[in-house]
Amino acid sequence: VMPMQAPPPAPAAAAVPAALAEMSPGAPGEAPAADGKTVSAPMVGTFYRRSKPEEPPFVEEGTVVKAGDPLCLIEVMKLYTTIEAPADGRVVSIAAEDAALVEFDQPLIVLEPI
Repeated sequence: VMPMQAPPPAPAAAAVPAALAEMSPGAPGEAPAADGKTVSAPMVGTFYRRSKPEEPPFVEEGTVVKAGDPLCLIEVMKLYTTIEAPADGRVVSIAAEDAALVEFDQPLIVLEPI
């Protein structure tokens, strides 16, 4: 019969640097405009700025869009969902990197009303 031993102590949680803990998801050091509209990811998936690698991006910073215009794609298990502009506006910033994994409700694009 083998004597029972206590389980090893749990590892201590890694400390998160204060500067990192204060950062919001999205572009580093960038906050959406007070009167802007943030378009967030409706699902977890891969963010794409263009429909095909050889195509230009749907939008760039400064692009004027109308409600319903395509802004980007999110791919989940080979199924592509087009993310459309919720209202007329101008693209202020693009917070996600092309071909990067995005989380649910992660800011993707900030629009300002025009």
